[in-house]
Amino acid sequence: MALIAVLWLIVVLTFAAVTAIQLLSFELDVADSQINGFRARQAAEMGIAVGANPVVKRDDPLLHLAGEDGARYDVDLRSEGERFNINSMLLNSGDKNLLKQIFIYWGIDEDIAQEIADAMLDWVDPNDEEQLNGAEKEYYEEIGRINQPFNRPFYSLDEIRLVRGMELVEQVRPDWRDWFTIWSAGGIDINEATAEKISIAAECNLDDANTLVEIVRGPDGIRGTEDDAPFQNLNSGQNGATVFEILRVPEFYAPVVTPRLAVNDGTVRIESVGQAGATKRKIVLVVRNRGGRPAILEKTEEIVP
Repeated sequence: MALIAVLWLIVVLTFAAVTAIQLLSFELDVADSQINGFRARQAAEMGIAVGANPVVKRDDPLLHLAGEDGARYDVDLRSEGERFNINSMLLNSGDKNLLKQIFIYWGIDEDIAQEIADAMLDWVDPNDEEQLNGAEKEYYEEIGRINQPFNRPFYSLDEIRLVRGMELVEQVRPDWRDWFTIWSAGGIDINEATAEKISIAAECNLDDANTLVEIVRGPDGIRGTEDDAPFQNLNSGQNGATVFEILRVPEFYAPVVTPRLAVNDGTVRIESVGQAGATKRKIVLVVRNRGGRPAILEKTEEIVP
């Protein structure tokens, strides 16, 4: 009996020791994560400071730097004009048809796309007159949401999620935020946007949009390098052809397409990812007039998996 009791005691002590070691290991991991998280955030802030400097270009080596302590940052400079300005699209030009075409391109049924576009316009317009397939105060009250729609421009992309039908958009296109902004000057920047976005905005062939993008990026095919050939306005020529000629937009349709397009948008998105060990932190800063008197429009932080 004494021997059995001793054996049981040894088992209990062993279990207690293993548990203590596991708890200590967990606490060490938590402490290490907190330290690395702080260092990663510091590195990301350093990247933001470098990226905000107007003399730093997109291909500058300073945008990708590792410190002696093992922490590093990687910065990506982008024009906010590469995204569709949702407020400009709906309010300035009343172009809900473009919004509808984007939804259809994502694979949403045409009738449903029309309903969501109508609901979007109802959300931002200043009146209570409901679009043909839209949603005004009565609809939102029926589902228990008062004081909606706001009847003003969107103040953030998160507000768009409140609009009727956006739950379907999120199912079909989880990355829909990468397509929209509220900060750009207006139309989508043809010097910055992808070919697929240009083709939707200009309602042109994707191959023609690719041709335009290739001209802008120059022989090396990379945006932000010395051989770039950006357009200075929509009517300027490159290789003897204007933007509308390259995209083969019919002359009679140019007035519809023109408000959707822009060049050299002055709003910049600075994305800085700091890393320490396996821990990453991301800071995004949206700045207007980076080359003159910069104005910070938005700053967000997130943990990168």
